Amino acid sequence: MIDPKDLHIVNYCHPSCTPLQNILWLPRDEAFQLAHQLAQANAGATAFWRFADFENYYPRRMETDRLLHQAFIRLGGKPEVEHPLSFVLQGSDYLHGWFDHGTITTLPLSSIPDKVFSFTLGDSMSAPRPDGTIHVFTKEMLLQKVAAYQGTLDEFMQEIANTCHYIEVQVWRKLSTE
Repeated sequence: MIDPKDLHIVNYCHPSCTPLQNILWLPRDEAFQLAHQLAQANAGATAFWRFADFENYYPRRMETDRLLHQAFIRLGGKPEVEHPLSFVLQGSDYLHGWFDHGTITTLPLSSIPDKVFSFTLGDSMSAPRPDGTIHVFTKEMLLQKVAAYQGTLDEFMQEIANTCHYIEVQVWRKLSTE
């Protein structure tokens, strides 16, 4: 059985960026300007393909965040921001490489109040269904899924990696690097 105390969340940040920030927290014009600057300065970096096509990415990200926000509230969540910080459960070698092995912020899952974080299986941008809904989990729902798993935490995470790369964690509050 997996002990919930062993769970942590990880945020990856490209070396050209400031950890624990979300570009959508900026006014629209500033977000577009920053996305353009970052895309130009990091043309070969996988993490910035979405900023190179910000005209398409921005509305998709806004809509995904809106769906996540609504689903989380329906489940009893109490988001403090409209756009979450993205973490992953237990980390992801895939994302560490995607963000060019930049800054890693790791927090115990227990350090974040239950009512300000949610989960999706895999990348939330891939999570909306054709009917426009999105399947969001609360901490309690995720812990039930983890507790029902017959195996080790490493086996559970390997199964997740094989099916959807990672479990995304949406933290619905601003955090500090201090």
